[in-house]
Amino acid sequence: MKKNTFTLILVLLLGLVAGTLIGQLLSGVPALSFLIRSVELSWQPKADLLVVKYDLNLQIRLNLIGILGLAAGFWMYRRL
Repeated sequence: MKKNTFTLILVLLLGLVAGTLIGQLLSGVPALSFLIRSVELSWQPKADLLVVKYDLNLQIRLNLIGILGLAAGFWMYRRL
């Protein structure tokens, strides 16, 4: 498989989503609550330029197990 930027972004997103899904499955285990505690980052740029008006809301919720999934995705990309 050819390594390029699109492949890297795709593998990283898949790793992040897989880590988050595993975190959701482990949410019932009280001993692993430190892996699931999330930090929310948000960015809300807005502009009204009389011709164009936009309002963008970008919100990212990161947790430790999601970051571990991101690292696993990067490891998989390096192994390609």
